[in-house]
Amino acid sequence: MDIDKINEYLKEGCESRLNLDVNKIKNIGEEITNCIREGKKIILMGNGGSAADAQHIAAEFVGKFELERKPYPAIALHTNTSTVTAIGNDYGFEKVFERQIDAFANKGDVVIALSTSGNSLNVIRGIEKAKEKGCIIVGITGKKGGKMASLIDDKHLIKIGSERTPIIQEVTITVGHILSKIVEDNIR
Repeated sequence: MDIDKINEYLKEGCESRLNLDVNKIKNIGEEITNCIREGKKIILMGNGGSAADAQHIAAEFVGKFELERKPYPAIALHTNTSTVTAIGNDYGFEKVFERQIDAFANKGDVVIALSTSGNSLNVIRGIEKAKEKGCIIVGITGKKGGKMASLIDDKHLIKIGSERTPIIQEVTITVGHILSKIVEDNIR
């Protein structure tokens, strides 16, 4: 890769961050804050790099972001490999999040769905189950939004202005960090 391509990549990543809807992110952060104050939890789901992002964001809530404070209840659904593989084997991989949402989610919990394409079937089924259960559903996806865009109301859907998977993933972590900061500043 030559220097021009590196600079182009960096520029696209910076522009994708700078074009985020900060008002929407702030409002989602306030909703997550209220969820935690009401004794609810945060549930995250995603595949591949998005699974890593979900796990990273959950760790920021349970551990700490920048401040010493109490832990917030957050879990990434893919981290229990016995559960994921049992559900995948017995029911199909498309149901690994749906069944866990059915088991763990309660009305008022925040479910954060990560999918760079917006079309991951297991994430879509998880979103549909979370809707049935009365959860607040936040989606983080790429520029096109995929099927997620038709399932999540616009005030809770963050579309990252790129179609490049690595940039979408990098900016997803930026959004996760901002949400962590908002909640941490609100609840110490």
